[in-house]
Amino acid sequence: MTIGRLVLFACLSLLPLAAQATDLHAGYYYPTPQTQEVYVSEIDMAPDATEASRAAFVVGLAAQQLDQNHDAGYHLFAKGGQLQKLIIVGTTAGRYDTLYRLRALLASLTSRARATPLFAQVDRPQDLNFLDFCKLMGFTQVTVSDGDKIAHQIKVR
Repeated sequence: MTIGRLVLFACLSLLPLAAQATDLHAGYYYPTPQTQEVYVSEIDMAPDATEASRAAFVVGLAAQQLDQNHDAGYHLFAKGGQLQKLIIVGTTAGRYDTLYRLRALLASLTSRARATPLFAQVDRPQDLNFLDFCKLMGFTQVTVSDGDKIAHQIKVR
């Protein structure tokens, strides 16, 4: 191998590390996101949305799953300095293994969000989706992954 190829290989091998440098959770909870998008919600963050309320939301969803004695096939985590990053990771092989299935998971979480007291406070909750709810709660980023090869990251504005 020539020196030029070695240098090129070394530079290319550092690219995933550079991408992970801005996302400390990539490579730990999920692979480096292959796709990203920005979701602009017209709803404002709730005045009472706090780090504690975001933590309570994640704990509440986990408790609902346990109460139903049902394996939903994914886990939710609130991470970041103010717990402003929501991470959803699939735990069943082949279940959330495409971008479309990940988006379907987000859509299915809309009904759970609509059942919360916070969502009931807004006008026309039937017009909002899970990402609007995330904005209402103060989440600024949502990452969904199959827990193996696929990760999709959404910046919520």
